[in-house]
Amino acid sequence: MNMMKKLIATLLLLPGLALAAEGGFPLDKAPDHTKDLAALQNGARLFVNYCLSCHSASALRYNKLQDIGLSEEQIKNNLLFTSDKVGSMMTIAMTPKDAKEWFGAAPPDLSVIARAKASSAGSGPDWLYTYLRTYYKDDTRATGWNNLTFPSVAMPHVLWELQGIREAKFVDEKDPHDASKVIHKFAGFEQVTPGKLTALEYDKSVADLVSFMTWMAEPAQNTRKRLGAWVLMFLGVFIVITWRLNASYWKDIK
Repeated sequence: MNMMKKLIATLLLLPGLALAAEGGFPLDKAPDHTKDLAALQNGARLFVNYCLSCHSASALRYNKLQDIGLSEEQIKNNLLFTSDKVGSMMTIAMTPKDAKEWFGAAPPDLSVIARAKASSAGSGPDWLYTYLRTYYKDDTRATGWNNLTFPSVAMPHVLWELQGIREAKFVDEKDPHDASKVIHKFAGFEQVTPGKLTALEYDKSVADLVSFMTWMAEPAQNTRKRLGAWVLMFLGVFIVITWRLNASYWKDIK
């Protein structure tokens, strides 16, 4: 009996333990641009230019980008590297061995990263959208960058030219639950040097990039959702017909 009580108590505590483990920076809601072809095309351009040099997307072929309105010629001229073909997977030349030697760890494949980062704190797109907008300059780090969403991140801020250089401001406050402890609280960003984009333009670009990665995780998702609505409507009509047919068959017996 005692063992059963302990098991029940553990199961009840699991959700709270998960939230406590996640903690961290609150996630912003990511704008959903997965139905906007122009936004997806811009996201694809950003992904190829800024992500694909270190991260692969080996579950996707370049020619699949035709589903977001790009022609084969546009893909060849704007998104392909010299050695790649339209039917090639979106992989990189760097080997995992070299990546581990240069960076300490191989950069993860981003094919389904928008799903992998989902948690009770928010969706995968929410995490990515917040992560790419919370980089700040930190001279104590080897890369010169840190991140509020992913503290001590190994990846540098690859979009810094677009966003500019920012510093994070922190203030020390007493812990309301324990006066002997001090909380290092985030107090905002300070723009050190401007980027190529304004703050609004940068947020829009990140939203496009995240939307592309969300689409990339399941290219058929919009078709699936559209077909799902029709299937549900068909089932609804079919249930009504079946119900009335059943009533007609049994009316004389009743």
